[in-house]
Amino acid sequence: MPNIAVVVFSGGQDSTTCLIQAINQFDEVHAITFDYGQRHRQEIEIAKELGQKLGVASHKVLDVTVLNELAISALTRDAIPVSNELMENGLPNTFVPGRNILFLTLAGIYAYQIGAQTVITGVCETDFSGYPDCRDQFIKAMQNALEQGMDRKLTISTPLMWLNKAQTWALADRYQSLELVRDETLTCYNGIKGSGCGTCPACILRSKGLNDYLDNKTSIQAELDNQN
Repeated sequence: MPNIAVVVFSGGQDSTTCLIQAINQFDEVHAITFDYGQRHRQEIEIAKELGQKLGVASHKVLDVTVLNELAISALTRDAIPVSNELMENGLPNTFVPGRNILFLTLAGIYAYQIGAQTVITGVCETDFSGYPDCRDQFIKAMQNALEQGMDRKLTISTPLMWLNKAQTWALADRYQSLELVRDETLTCYNGIKGSGCGTCPACILRSKGLNDYLDNKTSIQAELDNQN
């Protein structure tokens, strides 16, 4: 039986790195991308281009703009500026409540239908924006819920969960894809490809990680080895 994976794929640094790794590890890889009316929806076209370039078995783009109607965030409301400050509840104003609950549920359904054993997502608890739905505890709970609800074994794989951003760049470099991830992905909340706007939280985190990696390649590659 072929080893099949579904990658939750936004076209950003993290999910593209996960997709590249999956293509090297699985017999068949499918990508799923979500249009939720996001501020940086240019990422959808980037995801389509990258999926085609990297040769995924299929790429499904789902309209889930109902999330935009329910979840109020700087990423779902253009009138709310992206801020580097935390809100009163301690979360960034780019947090979209329920986003990963919805995405992983739909990815799990898709995996069920195509016979995939694994759903891969690029969430990370080590070097992240503080979103509660990127935590390992949440992922384990979602996996359990999907297995219980569909009565089928399913693994939600999180290759980046315990990597910092520099180590994520190291992982891309390990697959000879650092330049592709650097130049052709879209992580920026303001929808600018590559190095982005340079001022939003996503760009700052991405840039710092890249600079750290380029300055300390040997030691960070060794750290990556120790993670595996």
